Amino acid sequence: MTYAETVDYLFTRLPMFSRQGAGAIRKDLTNTLVLCEALANPQARFRSVHVAGTNGKGSVSHMLAAILQAAGYKTGLYTSPHLYDFRERIRINGMMIPEENVVAFTDQIQPLIDSIEPSFFEITVAMAFDYFAREKVDIAIIEVGLGGRLDSTNIIRSELSVITNIGWDHMNLLGDSLPAIAAEKGGIIKTGVRVVIGEHGPDTDDVFYKLAEQRGAPIVFAADHFTVRNHQQSGHLLQLEIEETATGALKEYKLDLTGTYQLKNACTVLQAVRLLQQSGWTIPESAIAAGFSTARQTGLRGRWDVIANRPLTVLDVAHNPSGIVEMMAQVNEISCRHLHLVLGMVRDKDLDGILSLLPRSARYYFAEAHIPRALAATDLQAAAARFGLAGNRYEDVNEALLAARNAAHGDDLIIVCGSIFLVAEVRRENSVSTDQ
Repeated sequence: MTYAETVDYLFTRLPMFSRQGAGAIRKDLTNTLVLCEALANPQARFRSVHVAGTNGKGSVSHMLAAILQAAGYKTGLYTSPHLYDFRERIRINGMMIPEENVVAFTDQIQPLIDSIEPSFFEITVAMAFDYFAREKVDIAIIEVGLGGRLDSTNIIRSELSVITNIGWDHMNLLGDSLPAIAAEKGGIIKTGVRVVIGEHGPDTDDVFYKLAEQRGAPIVFAADHFTVRNHQQSGHLLQLEIEETATGALKEYKLDLTGTYQLKNACTVLQAVRLLQQSGWTIPESAIAAGFSTARQTGLRGRWDVIANRPLTVLDVAHNPSGIVEMMAQVNEISCRHLHLVLGMVRDKDLDGILSLLPRSARYYFAEAHIPRALAATDLQAAAARFGLAGNRYEDVNEALLAARNAAHGDDLIIVCGSIFLVAEVRRENSVSTDQ
C-alpha cells in the first residue's frame, strides 16, 4: 500500500473513537498486549513518562518532551488525537514518524489486525512503541488517550506517572463522580513508581493518596512545591515568575504556550522535572528555560493557538466544562471590543454544563465537524438558545470562521472551540499566524 492507502485503511478498517465514540473502546488491554508481544514487547525497550489527566495532559507532555530534548536526550512523544496529519501522534525530537515507517509497520502487522480486530487506538499505540524501540529513544513521553486504567498506553512501566488534574469529561466511560474519574485516571499509578499530581481536589486527593499507598508509589502534588507569583503576556510569549517552595527561589521563564491555563501546567512540568533530576536525568536549568520557550516546536497545536492578529483569532480545543472555565479566564485577561465564538461539539459531551459557562454577550457561529459523533449544528443552536446564546449555524467550520471574520472589527476576538475535531477541520491556510 502507499502511505495514503495505508492511512485510509487505518481510518476505515479499524474502530475509531473520534468517529464512533464509546463503541470503539476496548475495555481491557488484551489486544495491545497481543500486538506488542508479536513485536517483541517494544514497550519494555525504552524508558518513559506516563501522563494522564482531564485537561492539560497534552500541553504537559509537549513541554516535558521539549525540555528533555533541550537537555540532549533523544525524546519520543506519543499524543492523541491528531489535528491535521496522522503522524502528529508519533514524534522523535519533534519530527513526525516517516511515512514509510507507517506503511512498513501496517504491512507487517496486517495479518494480526485481520485476526484480532484491534481498535485504531490500539494499533497506533503499538506503532508508537515499536518505532520508539527501533529508534532507541532515550526516553518517551506517553500521553494517555482516555482515562488511564484501561487505556492502551497503560502496558508501560514508566519512570514517572503524571496526572494533571481531574474534571468532568467522558462520564459515560469513566464514571459519574469525580472520585470515580480519579480512580480510572489513577490506574496509571504503578507499584513503586513515583507519581506527580498537578492540582489538589477536595473530591479526589484521598483517591490518589489511597492508590499510591496501596501500590507503594511515592506521591507529590505539584501545587505544594511550585507557585506562579507573576505572569504577563509579552507578544506571543507568556512570561512567568515561579517560586519553588523548598528553596524560596524565584525563577523566570518564557513560555510559548500562552493560555493562562498553562500556569498550572508549568508547575506540574517543573515538579516532574525535579523528580527526573533526582532519578539521575541530567536536565540543567538552561534546558528547562529552552524547553518552555520552544514547546510548540514539538508540534503542539490548538491550545490558545493564535492564527491571526487583526482580529485576534484563536484555535482552542477546550471541550469540557473545566476547559471552558480556563479558556474564559484567558478571555477575561484580554482587552477586546467584542467576542465571537465559532462553536461545535460532539454528542457525548456535557452540553448544558458547557453552554452554561459561555457569555450571552458573545456572538455565536454554530458548526459541526464532519464525523459521526458530531452534534448537529441545528441541535447545538437550539440548545444554546435555551441559555440565551444567539447566533447562526453553518455547514462547515471554515464557513463559520469566514462569517466571523467578516463580521468582526479589527479589535475583536474570535475563538474556534468546543471540539478537537472542529478545530482540526480549520483549513491550514487559516492556521498560520499572520498580521491581517
